[in-house]
Amino acid sequence: MLIRPTRRSFLAGAAALPLAGLARPSWAATPALTIASRQIEVLGKAATVYGFTGADGKAGISAKAGDRLTGAVLNSSDGGVITHWHGQVMAAEGQDRAYSGGGELAVGAQDIVDFELTPGTHWMHSHQLTEQRMMAAPMITREADAEDIQEVVLMLHDFAFRTPEEILAELGVSMMHGHGATGNEADTGMGAMAGMDHSQMTMGGMSGMAGMGMGGMMTHANDVKYDAYLVNDRSLADPELVQVDKGARVRLRIINGGTATAFWIDPGMLESVVIATDGSPCQPLSAPAYPIAQGQRLDLIVTIPAEGGAFPIFAQVEAMPNRTGIILATAGAEVGKQAEMAEAASAYVDSSFDARLLAVNSLPDRPSTQMQHLMLGEEPGYRFTINGAAHGEAAPIAAKTGDRLELMFMNMGMMMHPMHLHGHHFQIVDVGNGRFNGPRRDVVAVAPGSMVTVAVDLDKPGSWFLHCHHLYHMATGMMTEVLVS
Repeated sequence: MLIRPTRRSFLAGAAALPLAGLARPSWAATPALTIASRQIEVLGKAATVYGFTGADGKAGISAKAGDRLTGAVLNSSDGGVITHWHGQVMAAEGQDRAYSGGGELAVGAQDIVDFELTPGTHWMHSHQLTEQRMMAAPMITREADAEDIQEVVLMLHDFAFRTPEEILAELGVSMMHGHGATGNEADTGMGAMAGMDHSQMTMGGMSGMAGMGMGGMMTHANDVKYDAYLVNDRSLADPELVQVDKGARVRLRIINGGTATAFWIDPGMLESVVIATDGSPCQPLSAPAYPIAQGQRLDLIVTIPAEGGAFPIFAQVEAMPNRTGIILATAGAEVGKQAEMAEAASAYVDSSFDARLLAVNSLPDRPSTQMQHLMLGEEPGYRFTINGAAHGEAAPIAAKTGDRLELMFMNMGMMMHPMHLHGHHFQIVDVGNGRFNGPRRDVVAVAPGSMVTVAVDLDKPGSWFLHCHHLYHMATGMMTEVLVS
């Protein structure tokens, strides 16, 4: 449940938490969140997916700054779950299970959580292949200084009727690492599958486009072929219709829950401005379209014209014409059918948009304690690596509480990698054009042939995963840990 804390309730809750992290009781009364399967319709066909449902019966969490998430997380699904509260930087290690040794929440079991919610647009998801089956939900905590206007949440997904294991087989996976189909095992039985040289993949083996990326090297996107792209469980063939007022300002809280797909947000004819990235405020900036990589969030303010009408908000797949979206419409407006294909493919997602953004709350000006150079690579057999090693093959990055850590990502592969650090919001400080006070994020897009440097103040101990948020790149090796003592 959501708690508006008093001093007494805070102290009681803190005293109830074990020092090691999650409690695992045999029973709790009303779950704050329930993980379970659910039915949706995609392309006229029934599909069984997963979800997180709050005590109010709605997907995920909707709260106010200062609220706490306190209570039981119940696993009513058909398999063990490794939960991750993405963006919750005020949660200590052990409040979710996405850390080294966290293990799975067993079927029918419960965890007890208690932490103050981080203001902003965040989300929750499994840290396993079940994320492909939409085991995810919004985690919205309205900021204390948020403008008093209508808010609309857009949860983006890439959807396949095929299982994640079937998708891995199509990709030619020869080995899985880290959190896979069955949890923490390094080898999940995929070793007998024939590997393929992903570095020589042709257009026949992917659903996106191939072309020249940053630095003049070959690049491509969309190595997984999806059946549909969804916003709030619906495709553009049957989009969600949201009623808005004429002349109103509307805040769009957009979450890319896609497992292998980056998008471009196209507000069409509406005036728009971005005000936050990954839940952290940024200096307002307008653009014709806004990139959003896997795991990232964008908060946009759009203005509805005084004369009203119907206004689609499109999410177009990176380097493809495919798109999905919702429609904002004033009362009585005529709503037409929207084409699911744009007239042209969109651009590749890179760091050029981040290069234009400035943080509102920059990190304090002080030197870094250490710099880590992280080479992002891909190898035959659909194996993705950091400094040539898959997860479990190299020692974690060691640091101490209070350190200023800089991470320089260098992408030597053919695909963009959205790199995510658990438990912290970092600041982008260099995208190859010199130092600047870039946006605060927890996922940064690193394009092929590019370099991006982020700085993070490590404010709490724990083992914090650092990984690519392309699900299949993470599952096949592109993950390490920042071990903070």
